[in-house]
Amino acid sequence: MYAGPPPDYNGGVVQPDVNLTHHFLIAMPNMVDPNFARTLTYVCEHNEQGALGIIINRPLDMTLDNLFERIDIKLEAHHLAGLPVYFGGPVQTDRGFVLHRPLGSWQATLTVRDELGLTSSRDILQSVGSRGEPEEFVVSLGYAGWAAGQLEHELAQNAWLTVAADAQIIFGLPPEERLPAAMQLLGFDLANLSDVAGHA
Repeated sequence: MYAGPPPDYNGGVVQPDVNLTHHFLIAMPNMVDPNFARTLTYVCEHNEQGALGIIINRPLDMTLDNLFERIDIKLEAHHLAGLPVYFGGPVQTDRGFVLHRPLGSWQATLTVRDELGLTSSRDILQSVGSRGEPEEFVVSLGYAGWAAGQLEHELAQNAWLTVAADAQIIFGLPPEERLPAAMQLLGFDLANLSDVAGHA
């Protein structure tokens, strides 16, 4: 998103060893990248190599039954047919990613926490289609990725607010309520977000 190398931190705003895994990134009003404007992103992994997250509040004009038909998986769990598929971020938008709990045992899963994972293998979608499991999941196309130091640089530029994630916001609320709920974890109202820009 932001060009140029990360600044010299040297006791600055963000320490380079900060780990935002299992945190929400709340886009600030000054976010210029249209991919991320007014988004809530769940960070699945953050380390010295970079960061990976899924935008969880931007449903696409596509439902699970549309997606399953496209990838030739039968959706027998009919009660799930109308659930939205999300724009997870601008990287690999032709690939599906499933944020889910419980963790389960799948072919290609990034473990975020003991009970929460991000899976990119087809077997989890087959399980959703046939058995409706795992019970709690968000299906996205694409993900958000940051190179080493890039997220720290953006945080130093006040592009994001961060707060420890609450899985109930991901899995228990409709998409339009997730960003306001994450703001409330910080004690802010979404309508007042512009007032805190530059003071995060």
